[in-house]
Amino acid sequence: MTLDRKTAPAIHDAIEFDYVLPPVNTYKLENGLPLYWLNAGVQDVVELDFIFPAGLWYEPKPAIAHATGGLMKNGTSKHTAHEIHEALEFYGASLKTSANNDFATVTLYTLAKHLPALLPIVHEILTDATFPEEELAIHKQNAIQRLLVNERQCEFVANQRIDALLFGEFHPYGRYSKKEKIEALTREDILAFYKKYYDLSHVRMFMSGKVGDKEVQCIEQVFGKVPLEKAELATESFSAPAPSEKKHNVLNDPNGVQGAIRIGRLFPNRHHPDFAPMVVLNTLFGGYFGSRLMSNIREDKGFTYGIYCSLSPYINGGSMVVHTEAGRDVLEAAVKEVYHEMDMLCKEPASEEELMLVKNYLLGNLLGDLDGPFSIMQRWRTLILNGFTVEYFNKNIDIYKTITAAELQALAQKYYKVDEFYEVVVV
Repeated sequence: MTLDRKTAPAIHDAIEFDYVLPPVNTYKLENGLPLYWLNAGVQDVVELDFIFPAGLWYEPKPAIAHATGGLMKNGTSKHTAHEIHEALEFYGASLKTSANNDFATVTLYTLAKHLPALLPIVHEILTDATFPEEELAIHKQNAIQRLLVNERQCEFVANQRIDALLFGEFHPYGRYSKKEKIEALTREDILAFYKKYYDLSHVRMFMSGKVGDKEVQCIEQVFGKVPLEKAELATESFSAPAPSEKKHNVLNDPNGVQGAIRIGRLFPNRHHPDFAPMVVLNTLFGGYFGSRLMSNIREDKGFTYGIYCSLSPYINGGSMVVHTEAGRDVLEAAVKEVYHEMDMLCKEPASEEELMLVKNYLLGNLLGDLDGPFSIMQRWRTLILNGFTVEYFNKNIDIYKTITAAELQALAQKYYKVDEFYEVVVV
C-alpha cells in the first residue's frame, strides 16, 4: 500500500476518543499489606511508592510531619546518613520523602534489577530510623533559614494567609510554619510520630514500570514476612471558622513594587457530585492558558504574567483559590476584574465553541496522562487513596464530554458568589 502524501490525515478532537484507564493489579502480601502494581513501559525503570497516613492532618504539633519525612533517611541504628546516601548512589537510585496535607510518601526510583539490593535499605529506613540529634539540629537550622527567606516574598505570605482564613489558623490545612514552632521540635516528638504513623501496618504500596511477578516477590520477601498488628488511627474533626472580615491587606514589604493576590473559598472534595463539573468550569474560568482570567487580566489588561484558579481537594475538605502576582499599582484593578469574570459566567452561558475548546484541552491532557506507567499509576493512586474504583474515572470522563453550557452557568451561580470569597492582597 502506497502512502497518499497529498492528502492530510483526518484531525480528530480529543472529545471523540474513548478513554480507558489500564487496569491495576492488586496483590496482598503474606501479612496482609496491599500492593498495587502496573506493568507498563519499555524501560527497566521502577517507581515504588510507600504511602502512609502521616500528613499534616495527623500532626500533634506543627512542623512534625515535614521534619519526620525530611529526616527519615538520615540515619538508622545500623547505618549513618552518609552510608545510606552512598548506598543509594551506588545503585543510581533515588529515594524521595514528602508530606502533604493528608499523606506522607516515600518514593524509590531505580532499575528493576536493583530492587533486591535496595528494598532492605528502604525497609530499614521505614522501620528503624533514629533521627539523630545532630541531623535534627541541621534540619531545624535549614528550615528556619528557608522560612525567613520565604517570608520576604509576598506570594509565600499570601499562600499562608489564604489557607489560614479558609480553614482556620489552628486547622491542619490552615496552620503554617513559624520560627518558634520549628525551634520547639524535639527528637522525642518526631520519633513518637514516626512510630505511630509510619507503622508498616498503615502503608499502601504502589509499584509501576516494567515490572512483573519477580518484582512483586522481591517486595513479598522484604515486607511480607513480618507479622503486623494494625492499630486504628483516631481522627479528630475540625470545623473551619468563618471570620467576619473577608478582605485582608498585608504590607509585607513597604518598598515592594509587586503584590500577591489570593481570592478563595472552601469547596467540596472529590466525593461531592459538583466536583467533576467544577473541574470543567474552573478550567474555563482560570484553569489553563486560554482561560477567561488569563485572556482578560493578562492578555487584555496586561496586569500580570499569569493568573490561575485551582481546586485543591483533600481527604477532609477542599478549597478553590485564584492566585496571581501583579504590579502594586494595579492590584485593586486586577481584583475587580476577577470578580467581573465570575459575574459574567453567572450571567451568560459560555459559547459552544469555547466549551468545546475547554473539553478538548481537558481530555487532551488526559490522553497524555494515560501514556506512561508512572502517570497511569498516579491516576490509580488518587482513586485508591480516596476510596474510588475505576467507575469514578469513567463517570468523570462522561461528565467532561457531555456537560452543557447551561449546567456550567448554574454551577457558577451556585459557587461564584462574591460575598462567599475571602481575599488576601500582600505587598
